[in-house]
Amino acid sequence: MTSAGKRAALAAISAFAVGASAAPVAAQDAPEPGLELLYRSVVTLGPAIEVGETGRGMRRIIPITGGTFEGPQMKGEILPMGWDWQLDRADGCTEIIADYFLRTDDGVVINVVNSGALCRPGEDGTPPPPVRTSPVFEAPLGKYEWLSKGGYIGTLGFDPTLDEPAVVITVYRAN
Repeated sequence: MTSAGKRAALAAISAFAVGASAAPVAAQDAPEPGLELLYRSVVTLGPAIEVGETGRGMRRIIPITGGTFEGPQMKGEILPMGWDWQLDRADGCTEIIADYFLRTDDGVVINVVNSGALCRPGEDGTPPPPVRTSPVFEAPLGKYEWLSKGGYIGTLGFDPTLDEPAVVITVYRAN
């Protein structure tokens, strides 16, 4: 991008920010965010597809083959048409970017792109940090459009009682 292009982009962002906040709120007046459960999901996975070594690290794709989700305001199924695009980094962590679809019990399809990192325990035996993800929703206008306007945090874990490969993703809405 040219210098003039960068200045124009910055001016557009600044104009939006000024227009969007006619009455600015002081940072100390902004409430601390709380979290409320959006849903808990069990996402089933297919066998890994090894892509191979890239300039950024070892790459693989994990197919998302289905699952279910349920929370206080929504429930339904995970459609069997997504993937988790993973990259093993030199620091022992794996970047994850999952792109998949929810279908609510009333038939609405919602896209989810969820990113985060999985890290191994330290060489000194320090436990790995908990896995946190940043889901972003694209919902059609209507009943669930509020999903496209919020901030969310997810946790990623495993349920050893499940018979098939799966992850448990719990998503919380920041309020």
